Amino acid sequence: MRDIETAVSRHAAHRGSLIPALQDLQETCGYLAPEALEVLAKHLKISVNEIYGVATFYTQFRFAKPSRHKIQVCQGTACHVRGGHMVLEEFEQRLDAKAGEATRDGEVDLERVACLGCCALAPVITVDGVVHANVGPRKVPGILAPLGVAAKGKA
Repeated sequence: MRDIETAVSRHAAHRGSLIPALQDLQETCGYLAPEALEVLAKHLKISVNEIYGVATFYTQFRFAKPSRHKIQVCQGTACHVRGGHMVLEEFEQRLDAKAGEATRDGEVDLERVACLGCCALAPVITVDGVVHANVGPRKVPGILAPLGVAAKGKA
């Protein structure tokens, strides 16, 4: 709680501080925890509902605790044309989670992204920020193995 209060106190107590304060809180907590938003609401003298209204508008803010691992699967044009959609489907099947969700055990966040900026290496994914190039569905089990996550096998 002290970290939350410290993060909030770095910002002036007016509405113009809302977005920078939200960014600071997310960096501190890893997400926008409900208790952090309560502290921020008191500091800025605005309602928690108003804070949620602003925060939910921006995709940069998350309201759930992040998983231990994050997999981003590019769905940009080059990746899509070269089978990125099949790579995403394979991850969804093996992790038993849809894009935008976390696995049931909370170990992996699976994200669909518009472009990772590595088009010449398509299809591309990142695992915890590390780029994997020329990924096809057959590479997915090998990518998941070092993470130590329980992946479903093919039927």
